[in-house]
Amino acid sequence: MPLAKVNEILRHATENRYGVAAINVFNYETIKWAAEAANRERIPLIIQFYPGFSSYIELRHVAAIARGFAEQSDVPIAVHLDHSASYEIAVSGLRDGFPSVMVDGSALSYEENTALTAAVVRTASVFGVDVEAELGHVGSGAKLDDIVNSDNYTNVEQAVDFVQRTGCGSLAVAVGNAHGVYIQTPNLDFDRIRALRKALPVPLVLHGCSDIPHEQLQESVRLGMSKFNIATEYFRACYQGIAAAIDPEAKNGQMIDLMKQTEENAVEFVRKKMRLLNPDGFSL
Repeated sequence: MPLAKVNEILRHATENRYGVAAINVFNYETIKWAAEAANRERIPLIIQFYPGFSSYIELRHVAAIARGFAEQSDVPIAVHLDHSASYEIAVSGLRDGFPSVMVDGSALSYEENTALTAAVVRTASVFGVDVEAELGHVGSGAKLDDIVNSDNYTNVEQAVDFVQRTGCGSLAVAVGNAHGVYIQTPNLDFDRIRALRKALPVPLVLHGCSDIPHEQLQESVRLGMSKFNIATEYFRACYQGIAAAIDPEAKNGQMIDLMKQTEENAVEFVRKKMRLLNPDGFSL
C-alpha cells in the first residue's frame, strides 16, 4: 500500500483509542522484523531512526529500506526520523527521504525551541513532511531528577502556545517518562496527560516507553496518548535473541542463520507491545 503519513496514523489512533508503537531501528533486520509484526497484528506501525546512529548506517539507507517495507505492507506503516537536535539534522532527514521528522529543541530556551520548531515546520511543509516537536524535558532514565522533578514536565498552557506558534503536527511531552534504562520505576503524571489531551489539537507522543509498567502504558492510551517510542527494550530483545541462538561450539556458524533464528523472538516482542497498546482490541 502507499507509504502512510505519521500524522494520519496518529489521528486514526486517537479516534479509535489505540496507541501506535514507534519502533526504533538501526539496520535491515530490525526494520524487517518490526514490519512483519505489524502485518501479523493487523495494526499500524511507525518505524523510526535516531540520527545519532548515522555513523553506523546512513540516514538515506535506513529511509530507503524502511520505505520499501512500508510500501509492500498490507497495513499502514509510516517512516520517521527521531530526535533531530538541530535544523540541519532535520533538513538532512528531508533530503534523505524521511517523510516525517522530529525536531527536538527541548534543551533550548522556550523561545529558541519555538523558533527552531517553526523554522523546521516551514521547510518541511514545502515537501509535505510531518513534524513532531518536543516541549518539556524528557531526560535520562539514569537520572532520578529527570524522572521525578515535575519542573521538568510539560506545562499545559505553554504547550497550547507552542503548538499554535509552531504549527507542529504532533507533540512529545514530559510527564515522568525518560530515555534509556530507568533507575527506578517511573510513575507517569496521568492528570497532566489528561489536561494536555484536553487542551491540544495535535496527537501526543510518549518517549522512553521501554520498561514503563504495562498498566501505566495502557492508562496513557485510554487518556489519549497516541505515539509510543520504543527503543531500549526492542534492542534488548534483539540482543537476547541473538545470544540465545549462538552456539559457541559451532565451527561453521553462519551469520545469516543466526539472523533467521533471531527473527521470531524480535517479531514476537513487537507484537506483544502492539497488543499492550491496543487495550480495546482494534484491528484493521
